[in-house]
Amino acid sequence: MRNVLARVPKGSAEMVAAAIRTIFAQPTAQTVRAQLTTIATMLGRQFAVVEQMLLDAADDITAFADFPQQHWKKIWSTNPLERLNREIKRRSDVVGVFPNPTALGRLAGAVLAEHHDEWQVSDRRYLSEGSMAQLAAPPTDDLAEPLAHTALAAS
Repeated sequence: MRNVLARVPKGSAEMVAAAIRTIFAQPTAQTVRAQLTTIATMLGRQFAVVEQMLLDAADDITAFADFPQQHWKKIWSTNPLERLNREIKRRSDVVGVFPNPTALGRLAGAVLAEHHDEWQVSDRRYLSEGSMAQLAAPPTDDLAEPLAHTALAAS
């Protein structure tokens, strides 16, 4: 979003941002991808460079749509990452001076491990176990049934 808004005049930035946000408000993965194409075409009439940017980044922009819908809002937001970075910065500011880069790496690793532990045992998990199980579920395809019939016929 920041890259696109850097390419449009300030007066048009709000309109462009609102149009791009409609991509993320779609109910299905198909409509997400269709909306991206629609918005890119619409914005391309006025800002050709924006259309090209959106189309070039289409796979990255719509990657969230390959996950279960319960994950979408959490995937497209960078808030948790920004919060974690602020926590690392806050703790490194408290220490002040590090004797070497390894010491800074240990502090950052400790903060990451702490947050990981919090996410694992917290009542309000970032992504619930049920929704994560959907990612690990074997894909359902129509090939399993014909293979079972073939095995029975061969025996």
